[in-house]
Amino acid sequence: MQLKQLCDFCNDYLKVDDFNDYCPNGLQVEANPVVEHIVCGVTASQALIEAAIDAGADTLLVHHGYFWKGEAQPISGIKGRRIASLIRNNINLLAYHLPLDAHPEVGNNVQLAQRMGWRLARSGGEQGLLFEGSLPGRLSLEDLSRQIEARLDTRALVISGGDHAIERIAWCTGAAQDFIEAAAAAGVDAFVSGEVSEPTFHLAREMGIHYIAAGHHATERYGVQALGLEIASRFAVQQQFIDIPNPV
Repeated sequence: MQLKQLCDFCNDYLKVDDFNDYCPNGLQVEANPVVEHIVCGVTASQALIEAAIDAGADTLLVHHGYFWKGEAQPISGIKGRRIASLIRNNINLLAYHLPLDAHPEVGNNVQLAQRMGWRLARSGGEQGLLFEGSLPGRLSLEDLSRQIEARLDTRALVISGGDHAIERIAWCTGAAQDFIEAAAAAGVDAFVSGEVSEPTFHLAREMGIHYIAAGHHATERYGVQALGLEIASRFAVQQQFIDIPNPV
């Protein structure tokens, strides 16, 4: 397929124009007009780029790309080396951030819920990124954290907000710890995100809501995989997911 066809499909399917994001969504590095082999991954690190080169890919599709608001603009240093590697090896880079978090089918949050077996009730909050639902059955905080660690292959940081069991739950993947107050206001028993900040400990205890930080990378591995499969189901392209482990 042509690169423009891939970009047009992804931009429309993910509704990128609906989001006020911290980075450009869509094509970030153009290096090849034809797309035949897509490598999907979480972050466009040098390690993932080298893996894509080894795999013979012509396109890299990620959740975390480049050109974030507030970062230095010169294409030098680490960013320069990464982009040079892409261009030298004729590899395009497409990145989708908040649109891939929020999507109702392939989004990170919906995919996380499917992997965990959580029943999705609704999404809301800032840009529709706070998801609410329920567990299949009541669990203790300890049992839920063990389940998350097993299914996501991660180590979770767990903060108790009391001695209550968990049935209603809210979640937002990645660096969404600041949503804890909105989650507590919604009346759920626990909130799950990827990262945690120092104030989160006190907020959870004082608001009486359990909090689990399951890992930024661990909670955001599944959206880009689902998007890659969706693309491959519609177009004559090869796709594969390459995981670069990250404990954060």
